[in-house]
Amino acid sequence: MSSPAAPSGAPLPAPAGAPTLHFIGVSTARSSIRTVFPQWAAQLGLHDARLEGIDLPLHAPRGHYREVVDFIAADPLSLGALVTTHKIDLFRACRDQFDVVDPLAELTGEVSCLSKRGGRLVCHAKDPVSSGLALQALLPPRHFERTGAEAFLVGAGGSAVAISWYLTRPHHGADRPARIVVSDRDPQRLRSLRALHAHLGSDVPIETVHATGVTDNDAVLAGLRPGALVVNATGLGKDAPGSPLSDAARFPRDAIAWDLNYRGELVFLQQARAAGHVRAVDGWVYFLHGWTRVVAEVFDVEIPTDGPRFEALERTAARARR
Repeated sequence: MSSPAAPSGAPLPAPAGAPTLHFIGVSTARSSIRTVFPQWAAQLGLHDARLEGIDLPLHAPRGHYREVVDFIAADPLSLGALVTTHKIDLFRACRDQFDVVDPLAELTGEVSCLSKRGGRLVCHAKDPVSSGLALQALLPPRHFERTGAEAFLVGAGGSAVAISWYLTRPHHGADRPARIVVSDRDPQRLRSLRALHAHLGSDVPIETVHATGVTDNDAVLAGLRPGALVVNATGLGKDAPGSPLSDAARFPRDAIAWDLNYRGELVFLQQARAAGHVRAVDGWVYFLHGWTRVVAEVFDVEIPTDGPRFEALERTAARARR
């Protein structure tokens, strides 16, 4: 591990007094996990476990990410972290601070989970798994094979990279999008995503759009076939106000609009519902799989992805959400 970075003012918590999972995000106090986690911990036999939020601004200074990672690495009872919003930025800033980087994190260039094993800090990309589980739950069987539909990912952050990876996997056979369009305001993120798929040799066409405003995204949306999967992976509607689309945006018939957010204004989903011929889905199931995969990794406990034990955790979370 590298030596600690010079202090730059990151909002670090006090040293943990009990086994602690950190939550690195933008507005962590408002997440349902604050209520859900203690109940999950009791169900899983993790009676002393704690959750601690660390809020950083969007695209925080590099030094802030390094301070947070150094703190977690050095603090004995800080067992790991779930990373949201900052997945790519944190990976780029802290790559040299990780003792182990799992293959998917290396491939996708993002970190969604930190854990410790034998005194070593491990960087994981759990999004390819959790986003895949969420997509299995929300897409009708053989959706792309039956409809010939496309996918439009608005935003090229860590979640979008993971979703595009999952959608193009060869094991899906014919049940893959006819093409995937990814837009973002950051040309570097689009270049990185193109490079990933070039490395993978994907035979699903990948198109990228440098979207400087909502009209660019509206134009992509207008050109999609019926049944398209349209994903808001920008954080707009939760981490920042608004939507990546304008109110004049026209969804294709029978589209599936998936917002990775489950809380906040969710303007994107309001726009989808207003279209009248769109299935609008929030990010709740993604939240469930994302958190259970990280809790399992950090606390080294087995949590199934379906069946009675997972359903019990889901019911607990649903009660807390209400």
